[in-house]
Amino acid sequence: MEQQILPAANKCNNIVIVGGGTAGWMSAAALAKTLKGKYRITLVESDQIGTIGVGEATIPMIRHFNNILGIDESDFMRATQGTFKLGIEFVNWGQIGDRYIHGFGSIGQETFTVDFYQYWLKHHQAGKVSGLDHFSINTAACLQNKFITAQTDMPNSPLGQIAHAYHFDAGLYAKFLRQFSEALGVVRVEGKIKHVGVRPQDGHINAIVLENGQEIEGDLFIDCSGFRALLIEEALHTGYEDWSHWLPCDTAIAVPCASAPELTPYTRSTAHAAGWQWRIPLQHRIGNGHVFCSKYMSTDEATSILLNNLDGQALAEPRPVKFQTGRRKKAWNKNCVAVGLSCGFIEPLESTSIHLIQQSIIHLISHFPSAGFDAADQQHYNEVMSNEYQWARDFIILHYKATERSDSPFWDYCRQMEIPESLQQKMDLFLSNGRTYREGNELFAKPSWLQVMYGQRMRPQSYNPLVDLISEQETQQYLSDVEELIRKCVNAMPTHAAFIAGYCPANPPA
Repeated sequence: MEQQILPAANKCNNIVIVGGGTAGWMSAAALAKTLKGKYRITLVESDQIGTIGVGEATIPMIRHFNNILGIDESDFMRATQGTFKLGIEFVNWGQIGDRYIHGFGSIGQETFTVDFYQYWLKHHQAGKVSGLDHFSINTAACLQNKFITAQTDMPNSPLGQIAHAYHFDAGLYAKFLRQFSEALGVVRVEGKIKHVGVRPQDGHINAIVLENGQEIEGDLFIDCSGFRALLIEEALHTGYEDWSHWLPCDTAIAVPCASAPELTPYTRSTAHAAGWQWRIPLQHRIGNGHVFCSKYMSTDEATSILLNNLDGQALAEPRPVKFQTGRRKKAWNKNCVAVGLSCGFIEPLESTSIHLIQQSIIHLISHFPSAGFDAADQQHYNEVMSNEYQWARDFIILHYKATERSDSPFWDYCRQMEIPESLQQKMDLFLSNGRTYREGNELFAKPSWLQVMYGQRMRPQSYNPLVDLISEQETQQYLSDVEELIRKCVNAMPTHAAFIAGYCPANPPA
């Protein structure tokens, strides 16, 4: 597709994306689709530089991103060896032996005055109803390895309220988006960057120079260079806000293994002595990794724990990745916007990494600059992205803070550590009368906070007193009816494996 470049002097005609992988090609695809060939988009990456590739689990908002691009779900799933995800199972987080599921979507039925879960809370504390897992179609389906997409012709049924995301091979997703982007005119340049040119008069980047001498000029630069942050940090010295005192894990070891007999529609996170292990089932393999704190555990010990807790034979050598949790002090500095790991990193416990890439891109499009790079646009973008990262940060910290584990120095530290005031307020509010709230456009809604707090043994002193306006007998019948309806719906669903076999089976990898 031939590009028709806008000639206007006040336009950022030349957009240069530095780095490929998930962040680079998501940026390229979204901008190419939005800008309709009126801007020149160049992506520079090197086959010699590997990508992190551990972000294979997502949350439901990625469906919105794919829909904007016009991507067919079944085609995308086949191309990426994808499976479906209804939530995350957490093992050993509150105490060793505990299990709970953080499911996507709603819990129970929407009510006008009082949240449904408040009725459940009163009766569950009295031992009169089942666990929370039985009152969400997503979590109930996880318990039986069932799956179906939301039935849009049944809006008043739990089957119409299913919320799903994906597990996929991040490398194959990047490849899929590369083909999509190049078809829309994005030009890929192979090469490693030797030098970043910065204009002395205003500190803006004017060009990058490759090792082969090729110079690529640009108006707007998007840094997708990963932890190195080649543009936003090495060239522009933006600064980094360290969150490792709240999120002390600093290393991940990743390894794929052979598939298990049953294809689960959820990610699993299993807490160990100094961190946790992820399990992400794909059609052709299982992605595994151990995230841990090197202050409390050696790499050799962490690797041994990982390899001893796989479903099948390891398919590659374990690969360690060092990281520092936190975020760039400015996501947008001068004429450079950082997307992905170059912007910040919050460990993959709740699959937020790809979502934060998505939000960076969506907010960039809504703040898309002219050549003048208006300061008000940049300031607001940075405020918005700061909120996105901090909202995700607080939710992840909750998992470490809300624990009764005292079996290792790592968990002693997490249990006793000071936390952000914004998170402490939410925890205090829940412990009083079981209340949860959502701040603005915060990523995680009330059901998410509820499931993690209650799942990790936080127990409110009471409940919303308006619950008592309905008689105990009427409430008990109401809860039983909801649970029974969800049970019947789940029983009617196909297994996860059967749904994939009929909808999006992928060819075995070459």
